[in-house]
Amino acid sequence: MTDLIFREDAYLRETEATVTGITPEGGIILDRTVFYPTGGGQPGDNGVLSWSNGALTIATTIKGENDDIILVPAEASALPAVGTKVTQTLDWERRYRHMRIHTALHLLSVVIPLPVTGGSISAEKGRLDFDMPEAPEDKDALIETLNTLIERDLPVNDAWITDEELAANPGLVKTMSVTPPIGSGRVRLVRIGEGAQQIDLQPCGGTHVARTSEIGRVRIGKIEKKGRQNRRVNLFLDD
Repeated sequence: MTDLIFREDAYLRETEATVTGITPEGGIILDRTVFYPTGGGQPGDNGVLSWSNGALTIATTIKGENDDIILVPAEASALPAVGTKVTQTLDWERRYRHMRIHTALHLLSVVIPLPVTGGSISAEKGRLDFDMPEAPEDKDALIETLNTLIERDLPVNDAWITDEELAANPGLVKTMSVTPPIGSGRVRLVRIGEGAQQIDLQPCGGTHVARTSEIGRVRIGKIEKKGRQNRRVNLFLDD
């Protein structure tokens, strides 16, 4: 089982670890990692893994068995042996854009309070699909409301509840197509705002910025029709 450092500190860009396994496909398992694995619509991290007499580029990161996280090399290369001390270094610019877009999508689900039927994140844009029979009448008003929330500089943090508490509060789940991970006994919630200023609370395992102001201004692109009742809303960072 890999210790998920990114869950405790999404801003840590580099740390040491020990190789605990090599998969038959050549993936590398560490005892602890800052690399986020593909999941929940967020891509796996990439970066560099280095050790005393070698280094390789990590193309992506995925989930393995028994809660292991697997770092996938970009190409066939000499791998560090089990027990080797390594340094893992994130492609921070890409990860930080994922964090900004991910938090912005949570805010989008506040501005458009409809069931979410799908979503994805990249370094270039994010999107949410909504159970939305008709397109919004005023897209500019949505953009302005969204940027106003961002500018409020609300704190973003997490909390944990039990599987039973989540089952007793089904309204916390906004996604229709993705079920929050249950079975381990607890579920992570991401909260935007605090106390009377709280505007969102929902299950999420991804990485986020610490305050909404870090997102910067965003814009909403094309709103696409995807089926009889679904609309896809595309979101872009303005920088």
